[in-house]
Amino acid sequence: MMRKSMAVPLFLAGVSMSGVALSSGAHWGYSGEEGPEHWGDLDSKNIACAIGKNQSPIDMTGMVDAKLPKLVVNYKAHGGTQILNNGHTIQVNYEPGSTITVDGTEFELKQFHFHTPSENTMEGKHFPMEAHFVHADKDGNLAVIALMYKESHKGNSELAKAFDHIPAEATGETMDLPKGVSAGGLLPKNLSYYRFTGSLTTPPCSEGVRWLVLKNPSHASEQQIEAFSHTMHHPNNRPVQPLNARVILK
Repeated sequence: MMRKSMAVPLFLAGVSMSGVALSSGAHWGYSGEEGPEHWGDLDSKNIACAIGKNQSPIDMTGMVDAKLPKLVVNYKAHGGTQILNNGHTIQVNYEPGSTITVDGTEFELKQFHFHTPSENTMEGKHFPMEAHFVHADKDGNLAVIALMYKESHKGNSELAKAFDHIPAEATGETMDLPKGVSAGGLLPKNLSYYRFTGSLTTPPCSEGVRWLVLKNPSHASEQQIEAFSHTMHHPNNRPVQPLNARVILK
């Protein structure tokens, strides 16, 4: 039996258990009066959701050629040891010590979580599911690797280590996984990526997040994607936001 414990903040910068998000006092959701179009009205702390100019997610189109450095991940094997359902997503918390380096700064992997359908789109098209690997530097700045999933007849064995144990109820409590999930095992071998500057995709929609969207998708079975969707009871993707003056690098 998996041991339960109350969820605690991942690190001092305040990343909460609700996806790529900082803690927001007002209750929010994905439909109706608590849906994305109203997030900026629910709490004054969410004002960026309404007036921000560098919001996420976006449609990946019109990319500009750039000499992006190779993405090197230094992830511990089996570091995803706890899973939780917070009502907004299913999240796997990662043990300390796994990093990437962006702009010469080291960012530590804190957690990864999922959205269905995908939040970011490719040339206007959604993928069935998207994972966000959330990293923070020592000052609390965020870098997110986004991974798209396509549907496959074959299940994803690494993903199954988490998805076979999705908590049915949104209690916000963490549960220990029988087998630790390896974040590196979820990523494709080719880590080519697009890059843009964006925001949290949930309230308070704070900007300044470094986004690295992998060009190559992974795969999950219809049953695995359905297991996640059924648990959420609703889509949990924020609609794409205007690009405005930003450039997407490739």
